Amino acid sequence: MRKTCLDMVYEIAKKNNKVIFVGSDLGAGVLDEFKKKIPKRFIMEGVSEQYLTGMVSGLAMEGFIPYFNTIATFLTRRNFEQNIIDLGLHNLPVRLIGNGGGLVYAPLGPTHQAIEDISIMRAIPNMMILAPCDSHEMKKIMPQTVNINGPIYIRLARGGDKIVTNKIKNIKIGKAISFGDFKDILFVTTGIMTQECLEVVEKLKLSNIKAGVLHNTTIKPFDEASLIKASKKTKLIFTVEEHMVSGGLGSTVLETLNKKNSSDITKVNRIGINNTFVKKYGSQQDLLNHCGLSAKKIFAIVIKKIHEQKT
Repeated sequence: MRKTCLDMVYEIAKKNNKVIFVGSDLGAGVLDEFKKKIPKRFIMEGVSEQYLTGMVSGLAMEGFIPYFNTIATFLTRRNFEQNIIDLGLHNLPVRLIGNGGGLVYAPLGPTHQAIEDISIMRAIPNMMILAPCDSHEMKKIMPQTVNINGPIYIRLARGGDKIVTNKIKNIKIGKAISFGDFKDILFVTTGIMTQECLEVVEKLKLSNIKAGVLHNTTIKPFDEASLIKASKKTKLIFTVEEHMVSGGLGSTVLETLNKKNSSDITKVNRIGINNTFVKKYGSQQDLLNHCGLSAKKIFAIVIKKIHEQKT
């Protein structure tokens, strides 16, 4: 997914001479073709993300559209003040591309786990948040980012994720995507949790439980209309996110239903990372299992909840 995203920045830059790529100490070989063909709009700086946020803000003020890529925790947590003052306050067209949203950098521990980034960025006025679930969706979404007014945070997953959106004809920023029949269970997801929940949907079918997924590429602004419509058609709602349960997708769903004065708010169950540091080390899949975010663990949570309702 990261490669697709950066390749699309290059494709966009070839068509729009206002597009600039800025990287912060990225690995050798990143966008070599971009660097070779459009060297004046390819900038690779060192580990100085706060300074770089100010720099790309200045470029945006001069009429450019910078795409700034680095590790998600450094782009959001470390840069919080700069993101608010330099980007949000001035509503500048800077695109922040965060590598490793969620638990991708599991082997590096809590310092590199972007598990509160959605809540941080949601709090910034004018900030849009995107979290595609696969490379196909990323390819469709990226060209749409050029003409968006204001800053955008693009949350990247691990890469190599299963393609699930290739049959979706109309992929648009701000519009949720529906999968399956959510008569009994509705999973509201974003990012790669969509793939995990689609696996759960197939397992639930074996028990004659009708379930579906409402995937949200755009977390902010949230597609409230699609959620309200779907919530009326289902018995239980599970929000599932590779993020802390506080302030993220689940909070967005609850806030939306509350704002619309919907009684469906009582159907909502949030699945995510508890408000604690994840101190376990291992692969991303190890940590997903540890945090209850693998398809197997999500399935167990859903079945338990269904049984509780029957007793």
